[in-house]
Amino acid sequence: MEPSRSEAVQGHGVPALPVLIMTAIMWTEEVVDVPLDGRLDRFGIRPRQLDGLDGVVFSPFLHAGFGHLIANTVPFLLLGGAIALGNTKRFVHVTLIVGLIAGLGTWLIGPSNSVHIGASGLVFGYLTYLVSRGVFARKLTYLLGGVAVLAVYGGVLWGLLPSPGISWQGHLFGALGGVAAASFLHGQHGSFENPSQKQAGAR
Repeated sequence: MEPSRSEAVQGHGVPALPVLIMTAIMWTEEVVDVPLDGRLDRFGIRPRQLDGLDGVVFSPFLHAGFGHLIANTVPFLLLGGAIALGNTKRFVHVTLIVGLIAGLGTWLIGPSNSVHIGASGLVFGYLTYLVSRGVFARKLTYLLGGVAVLAVYGGVLWGLLPSPGISWQGHLFGALGGVAAASFLHGQHGSFENPSQKQAGAR
C-alpha cells in the first residue's frame, strides 16, 4: 500500500529541523551565559544530588565557553543530521534514549561535587548508534554507513577512557545509549524495520 501524503511529508519534509533547533538553543544559551560568567552552567548534572537530576535534560544545551560549544556543534550537526535524514521521529527517539542513559549514568557514577555539561554525550551516542545499527537491522547500507562514520569520527572514541577534567562518564554512557537505541529501534522487534511485515502480521 502506498504511503499517505501526510506520511510522506513526515518522512521527507525537513528531517534536520530538530537538529537545527537544538543547535540554536545551545548557541542562544551560550550567548546569554557568557555575560553571566557561566552562571547557567550550574544547571548541569550534579552526581547523586536530587536537585542535580534536572541536568539530565539541561546539560546537553550548556557549554563551558564557545570553544567547547564549537567542538560539539560540528559533530552534533553532522551525526545528528545523518540520523534525522529521512525520518525526524527516528532522531527524536535516538536522542531521548541516548540522553536518558548518558545523563542518568553520569548522575550515578560521576565524581561528587562536580557539574557535567555539554552535548558530547549525545555526540558519542549518535556515533555508536550509526556504527551499530547495521548490525541490528542487518542492512548493508547501514553497515557501510557505519564504517564510513567510524573512519571519520572513530578517533573520538579515545574520549571513553577516564581522563581528568573531562566527563568521560557522559561519553561512556552516551556510547552505551547509542548501542541501546540501535538495538531497540532496529532489532528484531524494532519500530523502524520491516513495517510491511508488521502490518502483514497484524492482519
